Amino acid sequence: MRKSYRRSLVVVLALCAVAGFAADTLANHSWNGYHWARTSNPFTLKVGDNVNATWDPYLDEAIADWSQSQVLDLVKVAGGTRPKSCRPTSGRIEACNASYGNTGWLGIAQIWITGGEHITQAITKVNDYYFNTPTYNTPAWRRLVMCQEIAHDFGLDHQDENFNNGNLGSCMDYTSDPDGPPSNEHPNSHDFAQIEAIYAHLDSFTTVGTSVPGGGEASSAVRMPPAMRLLALDGIGQWGRLTRISDGGFTSVFELDYGDGDKVITHVIWADPDVKGHDH
Repeated sequence: MRKSYRRSLVVVLALCAVAGFAADTLANHSWNGYHWARTSNPFTLKVGDNVNATWDPYLDEAIADWSQSQVLDLVKVAGGTRPKSCRPTSGRIEACNASYGNTGWLGIAQIWITGGEHITQAITKVNDYYFNTPTYNTPAWRRLVMCQEIAHDFGLDHQDENFNNGNLGSCMDYTSDPDGPPSNEHPNSHDFAQIEAIYAHLDSFTTVGTSVPGGGEASSAVRMPPAMRLLALDGIGQWGRLTRISDGGFTSVFELDYGDGDKVITHVIWADPDVKGHDH
């Protein structure tokens, strides 16, 4: 009986180890460990609404989807910027839409980093120049891009960047067919597992809902050079050096490094090469 119990215990432990390995393997799409500093979980992150009536339902869906996380709640608040300029607000995300022109990019997520890993402010921008074309003017494309760019703003990266693979059922999976099947318009369980992994530890200070010097009450732990905080990063020439590009060139990451762990990271999803004006 004792030997049988031990054999059963070994089997159970082995299965648990395999399950844990599988979860770790699947939930490995953190964006370099970037995260909002906070002293407790769950925490609430504000999202400024600078989008029009066409985009409002998709922003609402993205906020509702990601708020299903056990550690993170997103809440929509009045926008703090003009959509065309889409300037960041310290301590929160600003979401914007406008016709930004024949830029080549479909959507952008930008995060401002201090201490090498702590997000202090972030923006999501979706480009109506392309979303007003037949290729992208669909609920599935709008839902995918908004869901994905908002997630970059709290530190989540892609599960897969190959457009030709089968859909994983996650908006963090790149695809040429967002409504599938399966649909890539919403998060899946692996996304939520990764968010919990990113935010498993607590910090001794917070960057959530705080302001930097010159913008109201400041947290002493949040320090950014004024030039970095106020810089307008409107185009590829201002995004710094290219640090990553996916197979096929559909996504790129740029870094503008100010030294001492201060930097601005820009995550770009490019329009399909068949769309006129795509040039990067």
